[in-house]
Amino acid sequence: MAPIRILVAEGSAVARREISQMLGSDSELEVVAIAPTGHIALEKAEQLRPEVMVLELTLPDMKGMDVLKAVRRQYPRLPVLIFSALAESTGNITMDALANGASDYITKPTTSGGVPFLEQAREQLITKIKELHSRIQPEPPKAAPLRKRHELAKAPTRQPRIGVVVIGASTGGPNMLVEVLSAIPGDFPVPVLIAQHMPPGFTKLFAERLDTLSPLQIREALSGEQLRAGQVWIAPGDYHMAVTRDGPMVRLLTHKGPLENSCRPAVDVLFRTAAAAYGAGVLAVVMTGMGQDGMKGSQVVSQAGGRIIVQDPDTCVVGSMPQAVLQAGLAHQVVSLKNLGPEIVRRVLQTLSPHQTAG
Repeated sequence: MAPIRILVAEGSAVARREISQMLGSDSELEVVAIAPTGHIALEKAEQLRPEVMVLELTLPDMKGMDVLKAVRRQYPRLPVLIFSALAESTGNITMDALANGASDYITKPTTSGGVPFLEQAREQLITKIKELHSRIQPEPPKAAPLRKRHELAKAPTRQPRIGVVVIGASTGGPNMLVEVLSAIPGDFPVPVLIAQHMPPGFTKLFAERLDTLSPLQIREALSGEQLRAGQVWIAPGDYHMAVTRDGPMVRLLTHKGPLENSCRPAVDVLFRTAAAAYGAGVLAVVMTGMGQDGMKGSQVVSQAGGRIIVQDPDTCVVGSMPQAVLQAGLAHQVVSLKNLGPEIVRRVLQTLSPHQTAG
């Protein structure tokens, strides 16, 4: 198997040498280029088409955030791993990087940390690069429009009342979730649960940020909490979020079960436990993201009689997750980002109507 091809964007000559040595110690990795500036990094990305980028947020000519935004516009499927001292010292900057499409982050050790810290950073870099690479799916052929290439699943004439909305998202999700949730009213009649791929330590900050931008009550999930209408719960970083029925009530359960799709939280875990608790009363939404997390969970939702909406891959930062559901023939509807929030509201309210029809 060919080694994973890596581009490193790093302004410090010392750090460039150390990173090269760290990654060069693993035969499964190959550093194909080291860029001392942001402009050179973008040029090398175009010339060499690396499989993973390691990015410092402080560069001499460009802000790392601007490099990240440019990469996301030009190479939406390229995993970008932030490796910066700012990742620890300035949480809001890292949160912004994750919101703008960074795949993950590692805090760069200081020189005072010594050899143990460098070794820990080496192990983290190698592990995360391999995890990110494992999620990359082949580029889908650009033939006919998606709606013509994939048949949508047929829905029954009537649908039971929707009891919960579950949403899965990854790369590009944080900013797009703002648009979706801002379209849902504060008196929404069911709870909303979100599995967003995000590192530990940032999901609470993410939930707090969303809470200020939406009429809904948005919190990081707490095990044992009872689900209520109008609440939005975000899966904690490095924890799966599941739901479990407790008599007439449904409660949250967070746990550190095995990684699924190289992820924790995993969309599949949320979807299948929601289907077990709510049966046909699940509305599942698969949004932007790399890989195919959510596809197997959508199968379980479908088998239970629930409904599945996917974000139109053309409106995603990375369309692999909704594309996987489409290719499996599980999606009942494809919706653009701007219409996703209103469509969720329409579908939920429709099932409260005594004269509902299929949708």
